[in-house]
Amino acid sequence: MSSARLTQPYTPNPLLKALYKQFDKIAVDQAWVDAVRSHATRGTVVYILRNLNLIDFLALDHLTKRLGLPQVRFANDLGLGVFNPLGKSWLSTFLPADPSAPAEQLKQALGVPGGSAVLFLKRPPTVLDVVSGASGGRGLREGDALMGALIQVQRESERPILLVPQVFVWTKRPDTRGTRPLDRLFGPREWPSAARVIGQFLSNPSGVALRAGEPVDLQEFLREAGTSSDGAVLNKVTYTMLRRLERERRSITGPAAKAPDRIRQEILRSRRFQSAVSKLTSTSEDREKLLKSADSMLREMQALPSGAATSFMDVALEKIFSRIYHGIEIDEEGLGRVREAAKEGTLILLPSHKSHIDYLVVSYMFYQASLPLPYIVAGDNLAFFPMGLIFRRAGAFFIRRSFRGDRLYPVVVDAYVRRLIKDGHNLEVFLEGMRSRSGKLLNPKFGLLNMIITSALSQDTRPVHFVPISIGYERIIETESFHHELSGGDKIQEDAAGLLGAADVLRNRYGRINLQFGQVLTLEQVAKDVGAPSLSQLTPRQSRAIVTRLGNQAMDEINRVTAVTPGAITALAVLSHHRRGIEHDKLVRHCERLLQTLRSLGARWTPSLATESCILKREAIRESLQMFADADMVEIHSTSELSRLRDRGKKAKRAGPGAVYTVVEAKRIEFDTSKNIIVHFFVERALLATAMIPATDGQMTKTLLLERLEFLAKLFKFEFRLRGGVPVEQIFESVLAEMIASQDLVTTPEGEVRPGPGRDGWTGHKWLLAYAALIRNFFESYRIFARSLAALLQGDLAEKELIKRALNTGNSMYLAGEIERREAISKPVMQNALAAFQEMGVVRSKAGLLTLDSGYQNEERLSQLERPIAGYLDREGRL
Repeated sequence: MSSARLTQPYTPNPLLKALYKQFDKIAVDQAWVDAVRSHATRGTVVYILRNLNLIDFLALDHLTKRLGLPQVRFANDLGLGVFNPLGKSWLSTFLPADPSAPAEQLKQALGVPGGSAVLFLKRPPTVLDVVSGASGGRGLREGDALMGALIQVQRESERPILLVPQVFVWTKRPDTRGTRPLDRLFGPREWPSAARVIGQFLSNPSGVALRAGEPVDLQEFLREAGTSSDGAVLNKVTYTMLRRLERERRSITGPAAKAPDRIRQEILRSRRFQSAVSKLTSTSEDREKLLKSADSMLREMQALPSGAATSFMDVALEKIFSRIYHGIEIDEEGLGRVREAAKEGTLILLPSHKSHIDYLVVSYMFYQASLPLPYIVAGDNLAFFPMGLIFRRAGAFFIRRSFRGDRLYPVVVDAYVRRLIKDGHNLEVFLEGMRSRSGKLLNPKFGLLNMIITSALSQDTRPVHFVPISIGYERIIETESFHHELSGGDKIQEDAAGLLGAADVLRNRYGRINLQFGQVLTLEQVAKDVGAPSLSQLTPRQSRAIVTRLGNQAMDEINRVTAVTPGAITALAVLSHHRRGIEHDKLVRHCERLLQTLRSLGARWTPSLATESCILKREAIRESLQMFADADMVEIHSTSELSRLRDRGKKAKRAGPGAVYTVVEAKRIEFDTSKNIIVHFFVERALLATAMIPATDGQMTKTLLLERLEFLAKLFKFEFRLRGGVPVEQIFESVLAEMIASQDLVTTPEGEVRPGPGRDGWTGHKWLLAYAALIRNFFESYRIFARSLAALLQGDLAEKELIKRALNTGNSMYLAGEIERREAISKPVMQNALAAFQEMGVVRSKAGLLTLDSGYQNEERLSQLERPIAGYLDREGRL
């Protein structure tokens, strides 16, 4: 047969053309196309696949032709008779094979300009192999001769040959331990037969994952091998390719699944767990009882992930999300970093927590991105029927909200978490411990994180990566229940009735969700930051420092990468406006100013809000205003009273030019959750601006300004996250320099600080007022609480009772006009204020009750607490 015939691209048999059309349904990642195209500019591309499979070949052949990538002109002998491609006639399948022919054909194919080849390294075991080893191990040596031919071709060529690991994953379900009857017939998921692949593909054609791994430059590989024999080079390059192929495959499927009973038995029988239980008992009888209790706890806690349930939830969530939200915007660059980290080790996902949707959106996004789904740490309050069963099948495991009073329970939780990490499963942990009701990040809880880090430190085979994730919303679906709690009501227990009562959610729109990924953190990096020389020799103090540092660094990363959305910036602008209403054009201009400031602060923004060059999309602001109006948080008025009267009774007005917006007072605290998602970007400037405003002559000394800022940083220690690990004076020196550079402030030769000339149509004084207005409600909250401490003059109170009285005081002050912002009457902010006054030594805890310190047990002394806070609110000049 002529060499020209042997090196022609494959023309599919008519029987296979119908299947070729189906391959168009495969979702091709543009990154894969770009990577292969880039490799082709450097050298000759040879696609390396692990398991010899006709469908893998046909799909790759079709996609490379359709996308204009190097075309395949050679493939291993697939051994499939009339379907065998690339120059083989039907008759040739019955003739004795020439052992040297494939190597020669491979050389000829690569000699054609732009020629490429497919090389399968292994052949899946057949039923006869499983039973009797009939093939003599041929499958293990399938690609050796051809790899040897490639090595020889490279030695004779100046153009590098790039071996590109190519992975098709036809089902995202993980491998299973052991061999089932179905696996014997159709091959296991790890080594599927063509029949199994066709079934998997046709059942979910869009769910196929296609990846190209890191290529091997064979020319460079041979150069580094030096004088090594071809046999040694062959073994090394084959091992390298198999390792990279497996890394790509496992980054999609994750570790092999185990039966629930097997997992429990591995935990209960482990030496570490047995030792921990022995320390809790004194007799063998007690030990057996504890082991039975531990087994029961594990059954109650354990996740039961199901591939079928995951597939069902993917379809269901797609429908639900498309009904509730306008879309999900994802940080693709950050996702790429996460994908690379997943190839190297286990992921510990650390998302922000503002909604129960958080439990679903990360897993949904991972499934869509062909990443292994995480095991989700959830509170046992979510284990109610039927959602508990659904969440458990989706990979959630449930732990108690408190471990107090049970010495065995934390041992069981630790053992379960340790087993998951040891097996290589990703974990999703909400460091805040509960949903933030205010929209701001809560301080991290370190208990479970300590368990995870301890487990990670004991793993020396697979690194553990910690991934901060910001989950952003324009409007949170739970704001009504949050309103109840923020106003002082008790938390409503989750149950099925509440879930069914939330059906109204499906009839509303909540803007867009966005996911942003922070820098991937490693224990080695954090240990270096805290001055620990080695992870293998940590002192208890260093271990605690690593846990604290990593937790706080993760929260700082979440704040840093939180994206500015149309809903968040609209809420920020509307709620900080001091008048009753604001005109549409004026509001849009305010949003433009805020966005430019956010850009200078290094904030991200979503594609729906602005262009890449930070030009605000005005339609996005209009849409968000309409969203808030539809939720009865904002009222839309016409600029003409006659028009308003004429339109009465007709369809609701639409947001846009000519409209005037007012906030529904009863919904300000709900509206505030959207604002608080991004308020942290402005906190440092807002504190400095607020410290400046009380100056009667418009300026103050730098020394006095820093003294005021140190007081405010101490007062709001539990409210705002300032730059972690940086001294307060250094933080505000930096902020002062930034505001001088932006002309918000200037300094005089005498060292005075005063408002600058300003920018974007505002004077420096107006910018100071604008910054201060963003956090005014927090100052009002702390003023309310300072006055409420007078209740302790009548006697000691429980914390719950004191907070209740503070909220009542706030309502009275609001009705009397002493405070402007109704959202200042907030339970979580009052709790933070209590923590601040406790740390300042004003309030002490005694036998479970709160009491005033001896130095504050008179009205005059207490009034001195409220007076300076009120002073920051008494200022002249409005925007």
